[in-house]
Amino acid sequence: MERHQVAVYVGALAAGGLVGRFAPDAGPGLEHAINPALAALLYVTFLQVPAAELVRSLRAGRFLAAALVVNFVVVPLVVAAMFAFLPDEQAVRVGVLLVLLAPCIDYVIVFSGLAGGDNQRLLAATPLLLLAQMVLLPGFLFLFLGPGLADVVEAGPFVEAFVVLIVIPLALAWLTQAWTARRPAGRKAVDAMGTAMVPLMAAVLFTVVASQLPKLGDTGSVAYVARVVPFYVLFLVVMAFAGLGVARAFRLGVPAGRAIVFTGATRNSLVVLPLALALPDALAVAAVVVVAQTLVEVIGMVAYVRVVPRLLPPRD
Repeated sequence: MERHQVAVYVGALAAGGLVGRFAPDAGPGLEHAINPALAALLYVTFLQVPAAELVRSLRAGRFLAAALVVNFVVVPLVVAAMFAFLPDEQAVRVGVLLVLLAPCIDYVIVFSGLAGGDNQRLLAATPLLLLAQMVLLPGFLFLFLGPGLADVVEAGPFVEAFVVLIVIPLALAWLTQAWTARRPAGRKAVDAMGTAMVPLMAAVLFTVVASQLPKLGDTGSVAYVARVVPFYVLFLVVMAFAGLGVARAFRLGVPAGRAIVFTGATRNSLVVLPLALALPDALAVAAVVVVAQTLVEVIGMVAYVRVVPRLLPPRD
């Protein structure tokens, strides 16, 4: 399953699309399953890296600095260059800003690993990346949209996301590792849980698409979504080279450099989706715009897995 995980993810997206199209009444129930499924995925992800390695990775100051620069300096500049060309609809602009200004903390680790990226350092950076976007996203919205819409993202949902998706899974993973250290049978249990990573990722993608696709017809937002898809594609193209530039500027090794390219390109659509869903009815299209980015990005990651190793080939 790990060898064919990209095909599994594409299949999950397709299955979610079919359910969303032909069984739209299942959407509200599936929507409640997004965060539990994502928390389970992150628990299994954290479980694969020993706590000692995670702490040691946090000391990689140059890598962490590069991750912060690419996500909170380079990405906002790229988004600013595209912003004037976005559709005038406020809900569409809010959705695009929410998703493009927030770096990914979940499946970026999977795709980066497939391309030979340094997963341990990237995994160690996830709490810092989520904390930074909690603090900076409202300020970015203020800069792009002005004071009238800067308060659409409140601190509460982001704090809840940090606790549910980072603190609790990380604490449970460390407790599980402590248990396995004392019990020989525990190692087998951890290995068995590791095999659940691919199906959990597929379950998250299926749940998101199946629960949100019915809203596309309800909001009449097909035209708006079609107009933002080219911006998402352009973002992926630009960030491949921008991430490469940051990696070289910080003189990172090949695995670390590949991880930087991936963290700059992948966005936090699955975590910001609950924020988009909590917006007022007048901005309901924003949630569909966020989901559209997920679809574009997963397909883009298939290309990234092949392209990034060519941009940063192994050194002799």
